[in-house]
Amino acid sequence: MNPRKSMAIVQRILVLLALIALPGVAMAQKTKAPSAPKAPAAKPAAPAAKPAAQASHPAGATGTAGHPATTGTAGHPGTTNTATHTGTTGTAGGAHPATTTAGGAHPGATNTAAHPGGAAGGAAKPGVTNNAKGGGKTVTTASGTTAHTDAHGRVTSIHTANGATINRAPNGSRRVETHLNGGGRLVSNGHRGGYAEHPYNRGGHAYMRRTYYYHGHAYAYGYRGRYYHGGYYYGYVNPYYYGPGFYGWAYNPWAAPVAWSWGWGGAPWYGYYGYYFNPYPVYASAALWMTDYIVAASLQESYEAQVANANAAAANANAAAANANAAAANANAAGPAQASIDAAPAPAVGSSPALTPEVKQAIAEEVKAQLAAEKDAAAANASAPAAAAAPAAQTASTTAGGTPPEETPEALDPNHRTFIVNTVLTETAADGSECALSSGDVVTRIEDTPDANSSVKVLVSSSQKSDCHSGTQVAVKVDDLQDMHNHFREQLDNGLKELASKQGTAGMPAAPAGSATTKPNPDGQVQPDLTVQQQLQSQESDADKAEAEVQQTAAQPAGQGND
Repeated sequence: MNPRKSMAIVQRILVLLALIALPGVAMAQKTKAPSAPKAPAAKPAAPAAKPAAQASHPAGATGTAGHPATTGTAGHPGTTNTATHTGTTGTAGGAHPATTTAGGAHPGATNTAAHPGGAAGGAAKPGVTNNAKGGGKTVTTASGTTAHTDAHGRVTSIHTANGATINRAPNGSRRVETHLNGGGRLVSNGHRGGYAEHPYNRGGHAYMRRTYYYHGHAYAYGYRGRYYHGGYYYGYVNPYYYGPGFYGWAYNPWAAPVAWSWGWGGAPWYGYYGYYFNPYPVYASAALWMTDYIVAASLQESYEAQVANANAAAANANAAAANANAAAANANAAGPAQASIDAAPAPAVGSSPALTPEVKQAIAEEVKAQLAAEKDAAAANASAPAAAAAPAAQTASTTAGGTPPEETPEALDPNHRTFIVNTVLTETAADGSECALSSGDVVTRIEDTPDANSSVKVLVSSSQKSDCHSGTQVAVKVDDLQDMHNHFREQLDNGLKELASKQGTAGMPAAPAGSATTKPNPDGQVQPDLTVQQQLQSQESDADKAEAEVQQTAAQPAGQGND
Protein backbone atom coordinates (compact mmCIF):
# COMPACT_ATOMS: atom_id res chain seq x y z
CA MET A 1 0.00 0.00 0.00
CA ASN A 2 1.08 3.47 -0.77
CA PRO A 3 2.68 4.97 2.37
CA ARG A 4 0.92 8.24 1.79
CA LYS A 5 -2.45 6.52 1.59
CA SER A 6 -1.67 4.62 4.81
CA MET A 7 -0.79 7.83 6.69
CA ALA A 8 -4.03 9.48 5.59
CA ILE A 9 -6.06 6.49 6.77
CA VAL A 10 -4.33 6.62 10.20
CA GLN A 11 -5.00 10.36 10.59
CA ARG A 12 -8.68 9.83 9.77
CA ILE A 13 -8.91 7.04 12.36
CA LEU A 14 -7.28 9.27 15.02
CA VAL A 15 -9.69 12.13 14.30
CA LEU A 16 -12.62 9.73 14.53
CA LEU A 17 -11.39 8.37 17.87
CA ALA A 18 -10.94 11.91 19.18
CA LEU A 19 -14.52 12.81 18.22
CA ILE A 20 -15.78 9.68 19.97
CA ALA A 21 -13.75 10.29 23.20
CA LEU A 22 -14.37 14.06 23.58
CA PRO A 23 -17.96 13.86 25.03
CA GLY A 24 -16.77 11.40 27.64
CA VAL A 25 -14.02 13.77 28.76
CA ALA A 26 -16.52 16.62 28.97
CA MET A 27 -18.93 14.51 31.02
CA ALA A 28 -16.13 13.53 33.37
CA GLN A 29 -15.17 17.14 33.87
CA LYS A 30 -18.82 18.09 34.59
CA THR A 31 -19.06 15.39 37.21
CA LYS A 32 -15.85 16.41 38.94
CA ALA A 33 -16.51 20.18 39.03
CA PRO A 34 -18.80 20.35 42.17
CA SER A 35 -16.27 18.57 44.38
CA ALA A 36 -13.72 21.36 44.15
CA PRO A 37 -15.20 23.87 46.75
CA LYS A 38 -16.02 21.16 49.31
CA ALA A 39 -18.56 23.58 50.93
CA PRO A 40 -20.50 20.86 52.79
CA ALA A 41 -17.38 20.11 54.81
CA ALA A 42 -17.78 23.49 56.51
CA LYS A 43 -21.31 22.67 57.66
CA PRO A 44 -20.36 20.88 60.89
CA ALA A 45 -18.89 24.16 62.11
CA ALA A 46 -22.35 25.76 62.17
CA PRO A 47 -23.90 23.20 64.54
CA ALA A 48 -20.79 23.50 66.68
CA ALA A 49 -21.64 27.16 67.24
CA LYS A 50 -25.21 26.36 68.25
CA PRO A 51 -24.49 25.20 71.80
CA ALA A 52 -23.00 28.61 72.54
CA ALA A 53 -26.15 30.30 71.31
CA GLN A 54 -28.31 27.86 73.24
CA ALA A 55 -26.22 28.33 76.35
CA SER A 56 -26.64 32.08 76.18
CA HIS A 57 -30.35 31.85 75.46
CA PRO A 58 -31.38 30.54 78.90
CA ALA A 59 -29.15 33.15 80.47
CA GLY A 60 -30.86 35.77 78.36
CA ALA A 61 -34.28 34.43 79.28
CA THR A 62 -33.42 34.51 82.95
CA GLY A 63 -31.51 37.72 82.53
CA THR A 64 -34.36 39.53 80.81
CA ALA A 65 -36.01 40.02 84.18
CA GLY A 66 -32.96 41.09 86.10
CA HIS A 67 -30.92 42.51 83.23
CA PRO A 68 -33.45 44.07 80.88
CA ALA A 69 -31.16 46.59 79.28
CA THR A 70 -28.88 44.11 77.51
CA THR A 71 -31.53 41.71 76.22
CA GLY A 72 -34.28 44.30 75.85
CA THR A 73 -32.31 46.55 73.52
CA ALA A 74 -32.09 43.88 70.85
CA GLY A 75 -35.42 42.12 71.14
CA HIS A 76 -37.83 44.56 72.74
CA PRO A 77 -38.99 48.09 72.01
CA GLY A 78 -37.91 50.94 74.22
CA THR A 79 -41.23 51.14 76.04
CA THR A 80 -41.03 47.57 77.28
CA ASN A 81 -37.38 47.94 78.16
CA THR A 82 -38.01 51.17 80.09
CA ALA A 83 -40.85 49.59 82.03
CA THR A 84 -38.66 46.68 83.05
CA HIS A 85 -35.88 49.06 83.99
CA THR A 86 -38.25 51.03 86.16
CA GLY A 87 -39.24 47.81 87.85
CA THR A 88 -35.63 47.12 88.60
CA THR A 89 -35.30 50.54 90.12
CA GLY A 90 -38.43 49.94 92.12
CA THR A 91 -37.05 46.80 93.63
CA ALA A 92 -34.37 49.11 94.89
CA GLY A 93 -36.82 50.22 97.53
CA GLY A 94 -35.77 47.20 99.52
CA ALA A 95 -39.05 45.40 99.89
CA HIS A 96 -38.28 41.81 99.07
CA PRO A 97 -35.90 39.40 100.80
CA ALA A 98 -33.82 36.78 99.07
CA THR A 99 -36.55 34.14 99.10
CA THR A 100 -38.99 36.46 97.32
CA THR A 101 -36.58 38.40 95.13
CA ALA A 102 -34.81 35.30 93.86
CA GLY A 103 -38.09 34.07 92.44
CA GLY A 104 -39.04 37.48 91.09
CA ALA A 105 -37.76 39.88 88.50
CA HIS A 106 -34.44 40.92 89.97
CA PRO A 107 -32.32 38.02 91.18
CA GLY A 108 -29.32 40.35 91.21
CA ALA A 109 -25.65 39.49 90.84
CA THR A 110 -26.20 35.76 90.38
CA ASN A 111 -28.51 36.38 87.45
CA THR A 112 -26.34 38.93 85.69
CA ALA A 113 -23.24 36.77 86.13
CA ALA A 114 -24.84 34.38 83.64
CA HIS A 115 -25.11 37.22 81.15
CA PRO A 116 -21.67 38.78 80.92
CA GLY A 117 -21.01 41.11 78.02
CA GLY A 118 -24.37 41.22 76.31
CA ALA A 119 -22.84 42.25 73.00
CA ALA A 120 -20.64 39.14 72.86
CA GLY A 121 -23.67 36.91 73.42
CA GLY A 122 -25.46 38.50 70.47
CA ALA A 123 -28.20 40.16 72.55
CA ALA A 124 -27.26 43.73 71.70
CA LYS A 125 -24.62 45.39 69.56
CA PRO A 126 -22.55 48.25 70.97
CA GLY A 127 -23.67 51.65 69.80
CA VAL A 128 -26.30 54.37 70.14
CA THR A 129 -29.94 54.25 69.07
CA ASN A 130 -32.57 56.99 69.15
CA ASN A 131 -35.63 56.49 71.35
CA ALA A 132 -38.95 57.09 69.65
CA LYS A 133 -40.74 58.10 72.87
CA GLY A 134 -39.66 61.05 74.95
CA GLY A 135 -36.52 61.74 72.94
CA GLY A 136 -33.13 60.71 74.26
CA LYS A 137 -31.03 57.72 73.31
CA THR A 138 -30.22 54.18 74.36
CA VAL A 139 -26.50 53.50 74.66
CA THR A 140 -25.09 49.96 74.67
CA THR A 141 -21.40 49.49 75.40
CA ALA A 142 -19.06 46.73 74.34
CA SER A 143 -19.22 45.17 77.83
CA GLY A 144 -23.02 44.87 77.72
CA THR A 145 -23.80 47.90 79.89
CA THR A 146 -26.93 49.77 78.75
CA ALA A 147 -27.77 53.41 79.48
CA HIS A 148 -30.61 55.82 78.76
CA THR A 149 -30.23 59.54 78.12
CA ASP A 150 -32.92 62.20 78.18
CA ALA A 151 -33.75 64.63 75.38
CA HIS A 152 -30.97 66.94 76.61
CA GLY A 153 -28.31 64.24 76.32
CA ARG A 154 -27.97 63.69 80.09
CA VAL A 155 -27.52 60.12 81.27
CA THR A 156 -30.52 59.24 83.44
CA SER A 157 -30.02 55.54 84.13
CA ILE A 158 -27.45 52.82 83.57
CA HIS A 159 -27.76 49.07 83.96
CA THR A 160 -24.32 47.48 83.99
CA ALA A 161 -23.33 44.05 82.77
CA ASN A 162 -22.33 43.24 86.36
CA GLY A 163 -25.87 43.82 87.67
CA ALA A 164 -25.64 47.34 89.11
CA THR A 165 -28.30 49.99 88.49
CA ILE A 166 -27.16 53.63 88.38
CA ASN A 167 -29.58 56.56 88.44
CA ARG A 168 -28.54 60.15 87.76
CA ALA A 169 -30.52 63.30 88.61
CA PRO A 170 -30.08 66.48 86.55
CA ASN A 171 -28.42 68.12 89.56
CA GLY A 172 -25.64 65.52 89.46
CA SER A 173 -26.80 63.32 92.34
CA ARG A 174 -26.12 59.65 91.76
CA ARG A 175 -27.53 56.45 93.21
CA VAL A 176 -25.92 53.03 92.65
CA GLU A 177 -27.62 49.80 93.63
CA THR A 178 -26.41 46.20 93.55
CA HIS A 179 -28.35 43.17 94.78
CA LEU A 180 -26.35 40.85 97.02
CA ASN A 181 -26.23 37.08 97.12
CA GLY A 182 -28.52 35.75 99.84
CA GLY A 183 -30.79 38.80 99.74
CA GLY A 184 -30.29 42.45 100.57
CA ARG A 185 -28.66 45.24 98.63
CA LEU A 186 -25.67 47.53 98.50
CA VAL A 187 -26.70 51.14 97.78
CA SER A 188 -24.46 54.18 97.50
CA ASN A 189 -25.70 57.74 97.19
CA GLY A 190 -22.75 59.00 95.24
CA HIS A 191 -19.34 59.32 96.83
CA ARG A 192 -20.94 60.71 99.99
CA GLY A 193 -21.85 57.31 101.47
CA GLY A 194 -24.55 54.68 101.44
CA TYR A 195 -25.63 51.45 103.06
CA ALA A 196 -25.55 47.66 102.92
CA GLU A 197 -28.48 45.54 104.03
CA HIS A 198 -28.91 41.87 104.90
CA PRO A 199 -32.01 39.84 105.88
CA TYR A 200 -32.34 38.01 109.17
CA ASN A 201 -35.02 36.38 111.30
CA ARG A 202 -36.06 37.37 114.79
CA GLY A 203 -38.89 35.83 116.78
CA GLY A 204 -40.37 34.18 113.69
CA HIS A 205 -40.51 37.44 111.74
CA ALA A 206 -38.55 38.58 108.71
CA TYR A 207 -36.24 41.54 109.35
CA MET A 208 -33.65 43.50 107.40
CA ARG A 209 -30.51 45.00 108.92
CA ARG A 210 -29.27 48.10 107.15
CA THR A 211 -25.82 49.50 107.92
CA TYR A 212 -25.21 53.10 106.88
CA TYR A 213 -21.82 54.69 106.34
CA TYR A 214 -21.66 58.50 106.33
CA HIS A 215 -19.06 61.03 107.48
CA GLY A 216 -16.66 58.26 108.50
CA HIS A 217 -19.11 56.46 110.80
CA ALA A 218 -21.07 53.22 110.49
CA TYR A 219 -24.42 52.77 112.22
CA ALA A 220 -27.31 50.37 111.76
CA TYR A 221 -31.11 50.23 111.91
CA GLY A 222 -33.54 47.30 111.88
CA TYR A 223 -36.59 46.96 109.60
CA ARG A 224 -39.47 44.57 110.17
CA GLY A 225 -40.96 42.82 107.14
CA ARG A 226 -44.65 42.91 106.26
CA TYR A 227 -45.85 40.28 103.83
CA TYR A 228 -48.03 41.77 101.11
CA HIS A 229 -49.03 40.44 97.68
CA GLY A 230 -46.29 37.84 97.51
CA GLY A 231 -43.36 39.82 98.94
CA TYR A 232 -42.03 41.63 101.99
CA TYR A 233 -41.95 45.36 102.59
CA TYR A 234 -39.62 46.40 105.39
CA GLY A 235 -40.62 49.14 107.80
CA TYR A 236 -38.32 51.07 110.13
CA VAL A 237 -38.20 49.90 113.76
CA ASN A 238 -37.41 52.52 116.42
CA PRO A 239 -34.19 51.63 118.27
CA TYR A 240 -35.52 53.43 121.34
CA TYR A 241 -38.58 55.36 122.57
CA TYR A 242 -39.05 58.49 124.66
CA GLY A 243 -41.64 58.71 127.38
CA PRO A 244 -45.24 59.02 126.10
CA GLY A 245 -45.43 62.53 127.58
CA PHE A 246 -42.63 63.73 125.33
CA TYR A 247 -44.52 62.73 122.18
CA GLY A 248 -47.64 64.47 123.50
CA TRP A 249 -45.64 67.64 124.17
CA ALA A 250 -44.26 67.49 120.60
CA TYR A 251 -47.71 66.86 119.12
CA ASN A 252 -49.75 69.54 120.85
CA PRO A 253 -49.50 73.30 120.18
CA TRP A 254 -47.20 75.29 122.42
CA ALA A 255 -48.61 77.99 124.68
CA ALA A 256 -46.99 80.72 122.56
CA PRO A 257 -45.20 80.74 119.18
CA VAL A 258 -41.43 80.38 119.36
CA ALA A 259 -39.00 82.29 117.14
CA TRP A 260 -36.08 79.98 116.45
CA SER A 261 -32.67 80.67 114.97
CA TRP A 262 -31.37 77.66 113.07
CA GLY A 263 -28.01 79.19 112.17
CA TRP A 264 -28.30 78.21 108.51
CA GLY A 265 -27.65 81.67 107.08
CA GLY A 266 -24.03 80.97 106.16
CA ALA A 267 -24.50 77.34 105.16
CA PRO A 268 -23.79 76.71 101.45
CA TRP A 269 -26.74 74.33 101.04
CA TYR A 270 -29.14 76.96 102.39
CA GLY A 271 -28.13 79.52 99.80
CA TYR A 272 -28.21 76.95 97.02
CA TYR A 273 -31.80 75.95 97.86
CA GLY A 274 -32.99 79.49 98.55
CA TYR A 275 -35.42 79.28 95.60
CA TYR A 276 -36.96 76.11 97.04
CA PHE A 277 -37.16 76.32 100.82
CA ASN A 278 -37.80 78.95 103.49
CA PRO A 279 -38.24 77.99 107.14
CA TYR A 280 -41.21 79.17 109.18
CA PRO A 281 -40.60 82.56 110.86
CA VAL A 282 -42.05 81.23 114.16
CA TYR A 283 -43.20 77.84 115.43
CA ALA A 284 -46.55 77.24 117.07
CA SER A 285 -45.71 73.61 117.84
CA ALA A 286 -42.88 71.12 117.80
CA ALA A 287 -44.53 69.43 114.81
CA LEU A 288 -43.86 72.52 112.66
CA TRP A 289 -40.32 72.74 114.05
CA MET A 290 -39.83 69.07 113.10
CA THR A 291 -41.17 69.76 109.60
CA ASP A 292 -38.48 72.33 108.88
CA TYR A 293 -35.86 70.09 110.48
CA ILE A 294 -36.74 67.13 108.22
CA VAL A 295 -36.96 69.17 105.00
CA ALA A 296 -33.66 70.92 105.77
CA ALA A 297 -31.96 67.59 106.52
CA SER A 298 -33.14 66.18 103.16
CA LEU A 299 -31.85 69.18 101.23
CA GLN A 300 -28.56 69.16 103.10
CA GLU A 301 -28.07 65.49 102.20
CA SER A 302 -28.80 66.24 98.55
CA TYR A 303 -26.35 69.14 98.52
CA GLU A 304 -23.59 67.06 100.11
CA ALA A 305 -24.14 64.32 97.53
CA GLN A 306 -23.85 66.82 94.67
CA VAL A 307 -20.63 68.29 96.06
CA ALA A 308 -19.15 64.82 96.63
CA ASN A 309 -20.01 63.78 93.07
CA ALA A 310 -18.66 67.03 91.61
CA ASN A 311 -15.38 66.61 93.47
CA ALA A 312 -15.11 62.97 92.41
CA ALA A 313 -15.87 63.90 88.80
CA ALA A 314 -13.13 66.51 88.84
CA ALA A 315 -10.68 63.91 90.12
CA ASN A 316 -11.79 61.45 87.44
CA ALA A 317 -11.44 64.11 84.75
CA ASN A 318 -7.86 64.75 85.80
CA ALA A 319 -7.08 61.05 85.84
CA ALA A 320 -8.67 60.60 82.41
CA ALA A 321 -6.83 63.48 80.75
CA ALA A 322 -5.62 61.12 78.05
CA ASN A 323 -9.19 60.89 76.79
CA ALA A 324 -10.36 64.50 76.80
CA ASN A 325 -13.81 63.87 75.32
CA ALA A 326 -14.77 61.21 77.87
CA ALA A 327 -13.35 63.25 80.73
CA ALA A 328 -15.29 66.36 79.75
CA ALA A 329 -18.54 64.41 79.36
CA ASN A 330 -18.04 62.74 82.75
CA ALA A 331 -17.42 66.09 84.43
CA ASN A 332 -20.46 67.68 82.77
CA ALA A 333 -22.72 64.82 83.84
CA ALA A 334 -21.53 64.95 87.43
CA GLY A 335 -23.42 68.07 88.46
CA PRO A 336 -22.48 71.48 89.86
CA ALA A 337 -19.02 72.05 91.22
CA GLN A 338 -18.42 73.24 94.78
CA ALA A 339 -17.58 76.79 93.72
CA SER A 340 -20.74 77.22 91.65
CA ILE A 341 -22.88 75.86 94.48
CA ASP A 342 -21.30 78.14 97.05
CA ALA A 343 -21.88 81.16 94.80
CA ALA A 344 -25.67 80.68 94.84
CA PRO A 345 -27.47 83.65 96.41
CA ALA A 346 -29.23 83.47 99.76
CA PRO A 347 -33.05 83.39 99.67
CA ALA A 348 -34.64 86.79 99.23
CA VAL A 349 -36.95 88.05 101.95
CA GLY A 350 -40.56 87.61 100.92
CA SER A 351 -39.70 85.33 97.99
CA SER A 352 -42.10 82.53 97.08
CA PRO A 353 -40.26 79.21 97.43
CA ALA A 354 -41.15 76.19 95.33
CA LEU A 355 -41.99 74.33 98.53
CA THR A 356 -45.33 76.03 99.20
CA PRO A 357 -47.00 76.52 102.61
CA GLU A 358 -49.67 74.02 101.55
CA VAL A 359 -47.11 71.31 100.87
CA LYS A 360 -45.27 72.06 104.11
CA GLN A 361 -48.56 71.77 105.99
CA ALA A 362 -49.12 68.35 104.43
CA ILE A 363 -45.66 67.31 105.69
CA ALA A 364 -46.53 68.68 109.14
CA GLU A 365 -49.65 66.49 109.17
CA GLU A 366 -47.47 63.46 108.40
CA VAL A 367 -45.22 64.46 111.31
CA LYS A 368 -48.21 64.67 113.67
CA ALA A 369 -49.57 61.30 112.52
CA GLN A 370 -46.22 59.64 113.16
CA LEU A 371 -45.83 61.33 116.56
CA ALA A 372 -49.24 59.95 117.57
CA ALA A 373 -48.26 56.44 116.41
CA GLU A 374 -44.94 56.57 118.27
CA LYS A 375 -46.67 57.81 121.40
CA ASP A 376 -48.80 54.65 121.41
CA ALA A 377 -45.77 52.46 120.68
CA ALA A 378 -43.82 54.17 123.48
CA ALA A 379 -46.63 53.42 125.94
CA ALA A 380 -46.56 49.74 124.96
CA ASN A 381 -42.76 49.68 125.18
CA ALA A 382 -42.84 51.31 128.64
CA SER A 383 -45.07 48.55 130.01
CA ALA A 384 -42.93 45.77 128.54
CA PRO A 385 -40.21 44.25 130.75
CA ALA A 386 -36.66 45.24 129.95
CA ALA A 387 -34.88 42.57 127.94
CA ALA A 388 -31.62 42.31 126.09
CA ALA A 389 -31.96 42.41 122.36
CA ALA A 390 -31.71 39.04 120.70
CA PRO A 391 -28.77 38.66 118.31
CA ALA A 392 -29.61 39.47 114.72
CA ALA A 393 -28.98 36.03 113.26
CA GLN A 394 -28.61 36.54 109.52
CA THR A 395 -30.64 34.10 107.47
CA ALA A 396 -32.67 34.41 104.31
CA SER A 397 -35.54 32.40 105.80
CA THR A 398 -38.77 34.03 106.86
CA THR A 399 -41.61 32.57 108.89
CA ALA A 400 -42.04 28.83 108.97
CA GLY A 401 -45.30 27.01 108.33
CA GLY A 402 -46.49 28.37 104.99
CA THR A 403 -47.50 31.77 103.71
CA PRO A 404 -47.60 34.46 106.41
CA PRO A 405 -50.68 36.64 106.86
CA GLU A 406 -50.97 39.76 104.72
CA GLU A 407 -50.13 43.14 106.25
CA THR A 408 -50.56 46.44 104.44
CA PRO A 409 -47.21 48.24 104.10
CA GLU A 410 -46.92 51.61 105.79
CA ALA A 411 -46.39 53.15 102.35
CA LEU A 412 -50.00 52.19 101.48
CA ASP A 413 -51.50 53.21 104.82
CA PRO A 414 -54.33 55.72 104.18
CA ASN A 415 -52.82 57.85 106.97
CA HIS A 416 -49.60 58.30 104.97
CA ARG A 417 -49.99 60.01 101.60
CA THR A 418 -47.26 62.66 101.54
CA PHE A 419 -43.68 61.49 100.97
CA ILE A 420 -40.36 63.33 100.85
CA VAL A 421 -38.07 61.81 98.21
CA ASN A 422 -34.86 60.55 99.78
CA THR A 423 -32.75 59.47 96.82
CA VAL A 424 -32.39 59.72 93.04
CA LEU A 425 -35.18 58.04 91.05
CA THR A 426 -35.75 57.98 87.31
CA GLU A 427 -39.46 57.83 86.50
CA THR A 428 -41.52 57.74 83.30
CA ALA A 429 -44.22 60.34 82.72
CA ALA A 430 -47.49 59.71 80.89
CA ASP A 431 -46.02 60.92 77.57
CA GLY A 432 -43.20 58.39 77.79
CA SER A 433 -40.49 60.89 78.68
CA GLU A 434 -38.19 60.26 81.61
CA CYS A 435 -37.81 62.69 84.49
CA ALA A 436 -35.94 62.60 87.77
CA LEU A 437 -36.90 62.87 91.41
CA SER A 438 -34.22 63.78 93.95
CA SER A 439 -33.87 64.26 97.69
CA GLY A 440 -36.17 66.97 98.98
CA ASP A 441 -38.83 66.66 96.27
CA VAL A 442 -42.32 65.94 97.61
CA VAL A 443 -44.88 63.55 96.12
CA THR A 444 -48.47 62.71 97.09
CA ARG A 445 -49.81 59.20 96.65
CA ILE A 446 -53.12 59.28 94.76
CA GLU A 447 -53.71 55.53 94.43
CA ASP A 448 -54.14 52.85 97.10
CA THR A 449 -53.85 49.65 95.06
CA PRO A 450 -50.59 48.71 93.32
CA ASP A 451 -50.65 47.76 89.65
CA ALA A 452 -49.09 44.66 88.08
CA ASN A 453 -45.63 46.26 88.44
CA SER A 454 -46.15 46.91 92.19
CA SER A 455 -46.40 50.65 91.50
CA VAL A 456 -48.93 53.33 92.43
CA LYS A 457 -49.60 56.72 90.90
CA VAL A 458 -48.24 59.77 92.69
CA LEU A 459 -48.58 63.47 92.03
CA VAL A 460 -45.40 65.55 92.15
CA SER A 461 -46.37 68.18 94.72
CA SER A 462 -43.07 70.06 94.85
CA SER A 463 -39.85 69.64 92.92
CA GLN A 464 -36.47 71.22 92.36
CA LYS A 465 -35.04 72.67 89.17
CA SER A 466 -34.73 70.13 86.33
CA ASP A 467 -36.68 67.44 88.24
CA CYS A 468 -40.16 66.18 87.31
CA HIS A 469 -42.37 69.27 87.14
CA SER A 470 -44.89 69.93 89.90
CA GLY A 471 -48.27 68.54 88.87
CA THR A 472 -46.74 65.64 86.92
CA GLN A 473 -48.19 62.18 87.58
CA VAL A 474 -45.77 59.26 87.60
CA ALA A 475 -45.96 55.65 88.75
CA VAL A 476 -43.61 54.97 91.67
CA LYS A 477 -42.74 51.56 93.10
CA VAL A 478 -44.30 50.81 96.49
CA ASP A 479 -40.76 49.77 97.50
CA ASP A 480 -39.51 53.28 96.82
CA LEU A 481 -42.39 54.88 98.73
CA GLN A 482 -41.64 52.58 101.66
CA ASP A 483 -38.01 53.67 101.55
CA MET A 484 -39.13 57.32 101.60
CA HIS A 485 -41.32 56.67 104.63
CA ASN A 486 -38.51 54.80 106.41
CA HIS A 487 -36.14 57.67 105.81
CA PHE A 488 -38.77 60.12 107.03
CA ARG A 489 -39.05 58.15 110.28
CA GLU A 490 -35.27 57.99 110.68
CA GLN A 491 -35.05 61.75 110.28
CA LEU A 492 -37.96 62.19 112.67
CA ASP A 493 -36.02 60.26 115.31
CA ASN A 494 -32.96 62.42 114.67
CA GLY A 495 -35.12 65.52 115.01
CA LEU A 496 -36.66 64.29 118.24
CA LYS A 497 -33.16 63.75 119.62
CA GLU A 498 -32.28 67.33 118.71
CA LEU A 499 -35.58 68.56 120.13
CA ALA A 500 -34.97 66.72 123.41
CA SER A 501 -31.59 68.42 123.76
CA LYS A 502 -32.99 71.89 122.97
CA GLN A 503 -36.26 71.81 124.94
CA GLY A 504 -36.34 74.36 127.72
CA THR A 505 -33.68 76.56 126.05
CA ALA A 506 -33.63 79.65 123.77
CA GLY A 507 -37.32 80.32 124.31
CA MET A 508 -38.50 76.78 123.57
CA PRO A 509 -40.89 75.45 126.25
CA ALA A 510 -39.73 72.56 128.39
CA ALA A 511 -41.07 69.02 127.94
CA PRO A 512 -42.68 67.23 130.90
CA ALA A 513 -40.09 66.29 133.50
CA GLY A 514 -38.38 62.99 132.79
CA SER A 515 -40.17 62.44 129.45
CA ALA A 516 -37.16 63.28 127.25
CA THR A 517 -35.19 60.20 128.38
CA THR A 518 -35.09 57.12 126.17
CA LYS A 519 -35.69 53.42 126.69
CA PRO A 520 -34.18 50.90 124.21
CA ASN A 521 -36.50 48.90 122.00
CA PRO A 522 -35.02 45.38 121.68
CA ASP A 523 -36.53 44.80 118.23
CA GLY A 524 -34.73 47.86 116.90
CA GLN A 525 -31.28 47.01 118.26
CA VAL A 526 -28.85 45.72 115.58
CA GLN A 527 -25.09 45.71 115.15
CA PRO A 528 -23.49 47.41 112.12
CA ASP A 529 -21.65 45.62 109.33
CA LEU A 530 -18.08 46.86 109.71
CA THR A 531 -17.16 46.03 106.09
CA VAL A 532 -19.66 48.47 104.60
CA GLN A 533 -17.09 51.18 103.83
CA GLN A 534 -14.96 48.87 101.68
CA GLN A 535 -18.04 47.53 99.89
CA LEU A 536 -19.24 51.03 99.02
CA GLN A 537 -15.81 52.16 97.82
CA SER A 538 -15.58 49.18 95.47
CA GLN A 539 -19.10 49.80 94.17
CA GLU A 540 -18.40 53.49 93.52
CA SER A 541 -15.20 52.64 91.65
CA ASP A 542 -17.08 50.21 89.40
CA ALA A 543 -19.81 52.81 88.81
CA ASP A 544 -17.22 55.43 87.79
CA LYS A 545 -15.80 53.01 85.22
CA ALA A 546 -19.26 52.15 83.88
CA GLU A 547 -20.18 55.82 83.48
CA ALA A 548 -16.90 56.55 81.70
CA GLU A 549 -17.53 53.68 79.29
CA VAL A 550 -21.06 54.95 78.60
CA GLN A 551 -19.78 58.47 77.91
CA GLN A 552 -17.23 57.15 75.44
CA THR A 553 -19.85 55.09 73.60
CA ALA A 554 -22.42 57.91 73.68
CA ALA A 555 -20.01 60.15 71.78
CA GLN A 556 -20.63 58.00 68.70
CA PRO A 557 -23.33 59.15 66.24
CA ALA A 558 -26.71 57.51 66.74
CA GLY A 559 -27.68 54.73 64.38
CA GLN A 560 -31.10 53.48 63.36
CA GLY A 561 -32.79 52.30 66.57
CA ASN A 562 -35.69 49.92 66.80
CA ASP A 563 -37.20 51.44 69.93
